[in-house]
Amino acid sequence: MGRECDLLGSVVAPWHVDVNNSKKIEKKKVKKMSQLWLNLREDLRTLLAEDVFQAWFDDLKLLREDGDTLVLQAPNEFATIWIRDNYRTLLEKRLSLLAGRGIAVELEVAPENAPAGQAAPSTSRAGQRSMAAIRKFDEADLINPRNTFDNFVVGPGNQLAQATCVAVANNPGRAYNPLFLYGATGLGKTHLLQSVAHGALKMRPRLRIVYTSTEKFTNEFIRAVQENALGKFREVYRRVDMLLIDDIHFLSGKERIQEEFFYTFNELFESQRQICLCSDRPAAEISRLESRLVSRFQWGFMADIQAPDLETRIAILRKKSAAMHLSLPEDVVQLLAEGVLTNVRRLEGALNRVAGYMGLSGRQINCDEARRLLQDIFREEAARTVHIDQVQRLVAEFYKITLADLLGKKRPAGIAFPRQVAMYLCRLLTPYSLQRIGSEFGGREHGTVIHACKTVEGAMEQDAAVRSAVEALKEMIH
Repeated sequence: MGRECDLLGSVVAPWHVDVNNSKKIEKKKVKKMSQLWLNLREDLRTLLAEDVFQAWFDDLKLLREDGDTLVLQAPNEFATIWIRDNYRTLLEKRLSLLAGRGIAVELEVAPENAPAGQAAPSTSRAGQRSMAAIRKFDEADLINPRNTFDNFVVGPGNQLAQATCVAVANNPGRAYNPLFLYGATGLGKTHLLQSVAHGALKMRPRLRIVYTSTEKFTNEFIRAVQENALGKFREVYRRVDMLLIDDIHFLSGKERIQEEFFYTFNELFESQRQICLCSDRPAAEISRLESRLVSRFQWGFMADIQAPDLETRIAILRKKSAAMHLSLPEDVVQLLAEGVLTNVRRLEGALNRVAGYMGLSGRQINCDEARRLLQDIFREEAARTVHIDQVQRLVAEFYKITLADLLGKKRPAGIAFPRQVAMYLCRLLTPYSLQRIGSEFGGREHGTVIHACKTVEGAMEQDAAVRSAVEALKEMIH
């Protein structure tokens, strides 16, 4: 019997230890996943606008963990579908970065008898804001009072866009309708768009104007659907004298929002009321945008805003310095203008840092001090500044073709597609216009560049190998 007990003990005891260890490991794993979810929520708070976070992520719950998959619980079916269609890729990317490995996301609907904290968005903090919270015509705080034509520095890269905006402000609904501004980030599109509103109100104080972003337009439409208030939503947006919408490229892939905006556009256009739109690319280059919207965006006037030249950057610095009552040595102004090439917003950030240094130190700054103070900005700017010839050389090397073939007239697939990839990367990574890119590829037209971009985007969606190659090239270029 003792022998049997010993044998039984030798078998049973380790089994008990394994169970306890297993439970501890499982608890530790659950705790780790819970912490990962908390970290993701904080990450999303910093990435997204507060109203977006509250509308879609504040009520999300971590339901369970299945291997390398987080199962999240959304408050209702509408939220589940919307988050899955529009934000799941973002969630998975951020989770994978936080965890250091691939993490998938699944969404489930909360049961009907869920506690109050898991209620549908219409009764959550986001949903409690009724349609009365949708912007009214006199919400002046939405438009920066400093963004006027008087404060906008005109140069060769934005002269046409500025002149067109002035014409629209003076004669809304008659001149250049719709107006479509496009250009890279930080070049003054929003400044010009808001200047149109200021200019128009100065001429006609009773004008009904709505300025908003595509993201806010989308969220307000969703809230209207949830609260059965589409009539109020449409009354707000279709009874204005001027509608200004920023970042219209974010309509990409949002089929239901595109349909709503299509009818809003038609209502305003047919009654000769002004529409002004901003995008980071031409309408024809916005992927997954319905062709009927593309054609309407092209009905009026499309103005390209390009990176400012050296003289314009110096003029911007002088004007901003004067507004701040800041006296800068000319060599420091030259240093800043030569160090930040492609982004006016970053140029202003560098100037603000210099102003802060001078205010704290109570003395003038010289070039050596400014260079040390701004070394991180200059380094980042140098890394971001990509030139067309750099892209061309790397693509030619990657696809093992000569640079002469890449820029020449030959059109076999082994040369034509690498050429299209190079054009796509130039459009994506450099500050140059379509016309400039086309001219650098053997004098081709800007329409050829647009076609190349669409071809590459389509190939990337359908072929993982093409997508991997393009991503690898982007990394090499950066």
